[in-house]
Amino acid sequence: MEEPLVPLVPMSHTAPIRSHRKPRRNAPSLAMRAGVAGGVLSTLAVAAAAGSANAAESVAQTAELPILTADLATQVAQSADATQQAAADYELQAERDAAAAKAAKQAKADLADAKEKAEAKKKAAEAARKAAAADAVSRSSARTALSASAPSSTSVAAPASGSVATVIAFLKAQVGDAYVMGGTGPNAWDCSGLVQAAFKQVGVDLPRVSQDQSVSGTPVSLSNVQVGDILYWGAAGSAYHVGVYIGNGQYLDAANPSKGVVIQDLSGYPATGAVRVL
Repeated sequence: MEEPLVPLVPMSHTAPIRSHRKPRRNAPSLAMRAGVAGGVLSTLAVAAAAGSANAAESVAQTAELPILTADLATQVAQSADATQQAAADYELQAERDAAAAKAAKQAKADLADAKEKAEAKKKAAEAARKAAAADAVSRSSARTALSASAPSSTSVAAPASGSVATVIAFLKAQVGDAYVMGGTGPNAWDCSGLVQAAFKQVGVDLPRVSQDQSVSGTPVSLSNVQVGDILYWGAAGSAYHVGVYIGNGQYLDAANPSKGVVIQDLSGYPATGAVRVL
């Protein structure tokens, strides 16, 4: 006997199919996987944080670099300025030292030169003194000879210490002074006042006026005139002008208000006569 057919009931499309079901995972496996995943995520987080920190530090270093560079440039500039100033100071000191050494050397040379000149001057003065003494002896002998042959005149005795050089030096020191009628110095003279003052330097007292000076001493001819002789213009005893012969055809006198005390040539204004008192 045939069994009755059982009608087939269609399966629901939602019914699970074994071959398509995923196997159920157990708890330990899931935990392990979660741990691994967490570690990976932690590592990534640390790496990210480190990267951010490195980036921030790099940015910070980049931001600080211009400041450090600017400070370094300032320090270099200051160091260069200090070096330049030190070099300038050293050069200035070297120049000062050189100038001081040069000045000291020049001072030493000047001192030696001054000593040499002083010594030469001393020798020249001694030679002049000896020459003046010899000249005084010679003039004394000449006056004696002239007195024997010349007419009598008012004689002025010259002291033994008299020096023609002293008289001439005094007269030359007055060159350029003014002429003033009746002047007797120290900066203004007339002709006889100057002659009187010059001979007074060696102890010879001459009369004050030209007329008397023209006959004071031993008369000499103009051809025999010597340095220190008194020249006069006009007649002896009534001369109107006097001067002193200084050699080389020249005489020194207080000429007039326009010239003052000057040195002149005898050829331009020849004297009338001369007398010798030294």
